Amino acid sequence: MDITTIHTPRLDLLPLRVDHAAEMAEVLSDPALHTYIGGTPASPAALRARYERLVTGSPDPSVTWLNWVLRHRADTHLLGTVQATLTGSTAEIAWITGTPWQGHGYASEAVGALITWLTEQRVRTAIAHIHPAHLASEAVARAAGLQPTAEEQDGERRWRLALTG
Repeated sequence: MDITTIHTPRLDLLPLRVDHAAEMAEVLSDPALHTYIGGTPASPAALRARYERLVTGSPDPSVTWLNWVLRHRADTHLLGTVQATLTGSTAEIAWITGTPWQGHGYASEAVGALITWLTEQRVRTAIAHIHPAHLASEAVARAAGLQPTAEEQDGERRWRLALTG
């Protein structure tokens, strides 16, 4: 599957490149971003190493990693990421928006565009794993059409959306 740039009214979802690491390290530097996902902010070098692995692709040929950075079209700054891990016709999706850009609808806009793109690629199901106390991520999932299920994994609730196309 070829990953392409996705455009929304305010954002460009750009395929991830290793050279995004330095700017994204700053975007993701707030420790509060890790409240629900765990870990700590990555250094630019650590994020660069992670991005090198991501752009190389999954070592499992049955899994495809799709990663985008979110660039605000008006000021050209990066502000977050969206990703999808594709296995068969199911995509596990995730998103993160830097603290200064939260609460402005950017994550909802980006995830909605990702869902549309996945549908066009004939993906049948989108799944997200969200900590039950992370109300902002739940709102993003709802806006994209995902619904909570009774399933939990590693303390996170599974949200699901059947895609049609």
